Amino acid sequence: MASSCCYKKKISFSSSYIIPIFVSVLLIIIIVSSSVSPVDCTTNSSENRRVNQSFRPDKELQRLKKIRAHLAKINKPALKTIQQSSDGDLIDCVPINQQPAFDHPELQGQTPLDPPERPKDYETKNSTSRDDENEIIQLWSSNGESCPVGTIPIRRTKEEDILRATSIMTYGRKTKPIRRDTSSSGHEHAVGYVTGKQYFGAKASLNVWSPKVTNMYEFSLSQIWVISGTFGNDLNTIEAGWQVSPQLYGDSRPRFFTYWTTDAYQTTGCYNLLCTGFVQTHARIAVGAAIAPISTYNGRQFDISILVWKDPKIGHWWLQYGSALVGYWPSFLFSHLRNHASMVQFGGEIVDSRTSGFHTSTQMGSGHFATEGFGKASYFRNLQVVDWDNNLIPPPDFRALADHSNCYDIRGGNNRGWGIYFYYGGPGRNIKCP
Repeated sequence: MASSCCYKKKISFSSSYIIPIFVSVLLIIIIVSSSVSPVDCTTNSSENRRVNQSFRPDKELQRLKKIRAHLAKINKPALKTIQQSSDGDLIDCVPINQQPAFDHPELQGQTPLDPPERPKDYETKNSTSRDDENEIIQLWSSNGESCPVGTIPIRRTKEEDILRATSIMTYGRKTKPIRRDTSSSGHEHAVGYVTGKQYFGAKASLNVWSPKVTNMYEFSLSQIWVISGTFGNDLNTIEAGWQVSPQLYGDSRPRFFTYWTTDAYQTTGCYNLLCTGFVQTHARIAVGAAIAPISTYNGRQFDISILVWKDPKIGHWWLQYGSALVGYWPSFLFSHLRNHASMVQFGGEIVDSRTSGFHTSTQMGSGHFATEGFGKASYFRNLQVVDWDNNLIPPPDFRALADHSNCYDIRGGNNRGWGIYFYYGGPGRNIKCP
């Protein structure tokens, strides 16, 4: 009886539970196979990021929370967003009185000032290509897009932009360069300069290139510096030109940029509109946007004109790009520059991070030495400074200096067509620059 009972139970088990067992096994196979099958990162990358973030440590989640709070602070509500740009930028059309500058306590509730009187003779006989606003091309507007009346175009900062920086505090800021002894800071220069007098602005035309930058922690730029104070902690500067900075922008395109600091790059100032400071007034120029077209080696050359000058009546420092009056830095931002500049520089700068143990191969300008001349080397032409009476004049006692001439050099001249000019730049690491 015992064996017969057991036999019946076995038969009963096999007939009553065969389907549930099969279903269970099938479910196990599905679960196991899904856990080992590859993830399609191309189609689900944004979802994967969200899932991964849920497993990050609290410290990382707190950092992301701070980044998003910072983005909410600098990305102002837009009336329109332009996103068809070939450079991948998002351009927000922000009401002009809601731009980041008006978060400053001394500017809250105000509106941008009217344009001031330009320096006398600012349209010189030698002003040629690219000085016409219609020839200034930025990729975001190349398809005819524009912002509505009463707004200004601002390049939107994305989460990945800040994640490329070493911290939220350093995002949008230069590391501190040390002039005349760049070995400890990694900054190298090839510049022309004037010093020893009072200056109220500067103007030049400079051709635009796309120099190679070897890693995320380096940049290459060409600009005008308007400087006052010492090269210690009280240095005041206003800077404008073009730069290639993969860390700041996430690409290798040359971009129109501005910068300012009042304490030698320590805690004040920033690039473009990434902090309170620069007040933009122009509705068609996006500070930080890519420039096109650019110069080609042994081919056509394209240059931009930059003018920075101090309004003799109110005292603010204004910026002109081509014939476009872009905006101004309020004088109250500064200590020494509240009155005048004591030095003006024109030229190139790179950062050498020394990550490889050798000198960087990051290029300055075109990546070719000054001796190669027109069409091959980078240039500044029609150099001028603004004097006490708001006149544009040739820079007196002009000098040129390269920190490491075997890596990047400079060679100046003076002629009727280009006035005071110079060629500059170089490839960085080479046989003479190990």
